[in-house]
Amino acid sequence: MIPGIDYTAISISYMCHDGHGNYVFAKRGKNCRDEWGCWDNGGGRLEFGDRVEERLAKEIKEEYCADIISSEFLGYRDVHREHDGKPTHWVALMFKVLVDRSQVKIGEPHKFDDIGWFTLDNLPSPLHSQVETTIEKFKERL
Repeated sequence: MIPGIDYTAISISYMCHDGHGNYVFAKRGKNCRDEWGCWDNGGGRLEFGDRVEERLAKEIKEEYCADIISSEFLGYRDVHREHDGKPTHWVALMFKVLVDRSQVKIGEPHKFDDIGWFTLDNLPSPLHSQVETTIEKFKERL
């Protein structure tokens, strides 16, 4: 069974920041599932048996090589889109996460082509299809 296609899947999604209004985004490479060349805020699938906070820490360590200083649960989003022509449904648990900027680097070079820090009013382009909706929904808390 395929997550998000054969059943509603859960993702852990995050906006990592440095405490000074800067957020880290990674540019998706050809080994990512989709949206190659787009800048993404980060996330990963919640696996059966995972604890949410442990998966959050694991994903940030894997993708950005950083430890969590603090985190805040922002809420959830229903994510409906298409993948390979099939409708998908994910529920994204969204977090705002403070990290040490000096730790942040590409932890998965096979998946990401670049990494950078941006303010919410000066984001890179092109963005992953879900970034703007996420920022809009949670903008008061980012």
